[in-house]
Amino acid sequence: MSILERVKAKSVDIMSVYRNVQETHLNRARASLRQALSWYGYLRKSGQLSSNPELVGLMKPELEALNATLNKLDSNVIRIAVFGLVSRGKSAVLNALLGDKILQTGPLNGVTQWPRSVRWQPSDKVLVELIDTPGLDEIEGESRADMAREVVHQADLILFVVSGDITRTEYQALLQLRRSQKPLILVFNKIDLYPDTDQGAIYQNLQQLGAGHPEAKPLLPDEIVMVAAEPAAMEVRVEWPDGRVTYEWETPPPQVDELKEIILNILNREGRSLLALNALIQARDAEAAIAQKTIDLREKEAEEIIWQFTKYKALAVMLNPIAFLDILGGTVADLALIRALARLYGLPMTSYEAGKILKTILFSSGGLLLGELGSSLLLGLGKSTAAITSGDNPSNITAFAGSAIAQAGIAGYGAYSVGKAAQVYLEKGCTWGQLGASSVIQEILSQVDQNTILYRLRQELNIKY
Repeated sequence: MSILERVKAKSVDIMSVYRNVQETHLNRARASLRQALSWYGYLRKSGQLSSNPELVGLMKPELEALNATLNKLDSNVIRIAVFGLVSRGKSAVLNALLGDKILQTGPLNGVTQWPRSVRWQPSDKVLVELIDTPGLDEIEGESRADMAREVVHQADLILFVVSGDITRTEYQALLQLRRSQKPLILVFNKIDLYPDTDQGAIYQNLQQLGAGHPEAKPLLPDEIVMVAAEPAAMEVRVEWPDGRVTYEWETPPPQVDELKEIILNILNREGRSLLALNALIQARDAEAAIAQKTIDLREKEAEEIIWQFTKYKALAVMLNPIAFLDILGGTVADLALIRALARLYGLPMTSYEAGKILKTILFSSGGLLLGELGSSLLLGLGKSTAAITSGDNPSNITAFAGSAIAQAGIAGYGAYSVGKAAQVYLEKGCTWGQLGASSVIQEILSQVDQNTILYRLRQELNIKY
């Protein structure tokens, strides 16, 4: 086998590995979304949702979002959204990629009034939806800004188009987009207007964007590309056979081959992983919103349950004379409280939040034990000892009562703390577990190759996961 054949075979092997990894990520994301939908479907069938029509109405947008996200995964369409200020040539960049002037362009600001999407099939195996957006700095464009945020939420990859010195508005918009947890490519358009000597300096300056910001890092080489989507017309001298010389205006072809190559490399190497990751982020946000709405709606009922268990636990500890049973019974009461809250909210109880809540329960029980030991040292007699010897020495009844009241207060506070902790973990932990969206996100990001754009995204998400 020749060297060229070995290189080709190795390239095929690498791409095969990338495809297998991407397919695994896609399947894990599908399984995660189906698990979430099946849980809420179970709640609907069991009557836990139908008994509360207000909650059903509140959850409807998030459940629709989960279904739409799963459908998007099944369709295998990758969404690429383009952003930038007005007159930066966003529509022109997309037209150049499409090879046809489909999207309207023009000299006036705000030619693109609303987000518009078009299908692009750069190869037989890749199907892309390109989304054009209005300028981020349009006058009276608050509603359009809301649309832009929704487009960011739906996008799998973002193109941010600039065409000159970066303004403060562009810089802030760029930082905000990079905080959206989506891969981003910075596209410098209208490069034909700059001499070759300036292009190198422009590239270096773009690389350092965000270097001095605590939430941002310098852009990598494959995150910056220079294009001329709609080059300016050039005057060309034409010499005719009869000796005449005329001048004509000609428009050079678009210079977007490098951008197209970078996009294709990303899509072939990690496109389906991007699709899976974005779907999981949307699912995580939807489930967190459902949990928050559920907890907010049932706050009063939950507070009553917590106070009920707090009173019962405090009373049981106060009346019980045996220290060991205080701790054992207190732990059982805490577990019963957690189960009662989980039933009230109808939220999934996974190993993640169960483990977290267990730590809180142990801390609560430890506090009760320390309280008992502390009262023994303070009063000279433990509650158990005082109870046993109260018949021989009636003054020990006073010691028993003081110790019992102190420990009852500790037990009540512990139960209340466990109840509040359960609320937090039932809300935040619903996306963890074996197939929870947050767990699968972490799983995908732990497997990405260093040569991928997802690896950069993993570094930025390390603060959160």
